[in-house]
Formats: sequence, C-alpha cells, structure tokens
Amino acid sequence: MAELATIARPYAEALMKAAANGTAATLAGEVRALADVAANAQMRQFADSPKIEPQQVFELITGVARTPTGAPLSDAARNLLRTVIDNGRLAALPEIASQFQALVDARSGVSQATIESAFPIDDAQVAAVKSAMERRFGRRLETSVVVVPELIGGVRVVVGDEVLDTSIRARLEQMKAALTA
Repeated sequence: MAELATIARPYAEALMKAAANGTAATLAGEVRALADVAANAQMRQFADSPKIEPQQVFELITGVARTPTGAPLSDAARNLLRTVIDNGRLAALPEIASQFQALVDARSGVSQATIESAFPIDDAQVAAVKSAMERRFGRRLETSVVVVPELIGGVRVVVGDEVLDTSIRARLEQMKAALTA
C-alpha cells in the first residue's frame, strides 16, 4: 500500500528526530506495541465510530498496549499516538511502526531477517543460519523464524528486499522451468 507508506513516512521520520540515540530501540518496541493494538479489527471499529471521542480511543489504546519491558509508555510514544489519533491516521500506525523500525535498524547497522523453514529449527541451527547470513549480507541481522511447510525442506531467508531461497520447493521450481524450457 503505497498510500499508507506515504502517510507513515513523515511520522516515522519525525519520531526518529525526536528519539534520543539510546532510546530509539526502546521506542521502536513501544510503537510496535501500539501498532499491534491499533491493527486489531475490533479496536479499529471502536475508533472509527462517530460516537467515540479521540480521547477515549487514546485512553483505551494506552490502557491495553504493553511495552516489551512492561514499563509505562514513554512521552514520545504517547505523543505519537495522540497525534496519529487527532489526525485520523490510526490505520497508518502499523506502517509507521514498520518504517520507524527500519530507520532504527539503519541507524544501528542492523537488518531484520526472516528465516522461513519447512520444520521447526532449534536455537543452534538458527544461530548457524544467522552467522552464515551475516557473512553473506555483510551486516548484523535480527532474526525471526517462521515455519512454512510448503517449502518441503531447506530454508528461505528474507532480508529486506533480498531473498536467499535454498528450499526444496525452489529447487523443484527451477527443475520444472528447466525441463519445460
């Protein structure tokens, strides 16, 4: 959705300017928590009701959202939420969180990586894949693992817009293309 990305960019950039160097990562977790609550369908229905005041939406979201550490929301996160609600941009909050995380990652030299595997993999295997991918991509990676049974076997690693697919499914697709060409 290019429109949401366009709407979210100024908010993410302003939040990055407002965040101190040491607090940007913590603030990213808080904004992600707010975005998770704002993305809930029931919350969106509540917020979109013409009978509900913006202050009620703000109080509900801040009451439900939990930071990763369990601490109260920072003033920066609360101010962002208030601004987003007042401007009628609650639907853009998940995209704001995503873009802010990308800015924090760029500042710290870290990239988000998703490891897709056909089967659950243990911590040692994740560490091995992470180490190999950090060497390949030349940067530190924060990894998350997703089980995708359709891969049949192997792994698929997504880092930003780069994909390294060593899955059985990808190899079968390559073989199919070679045989039908």
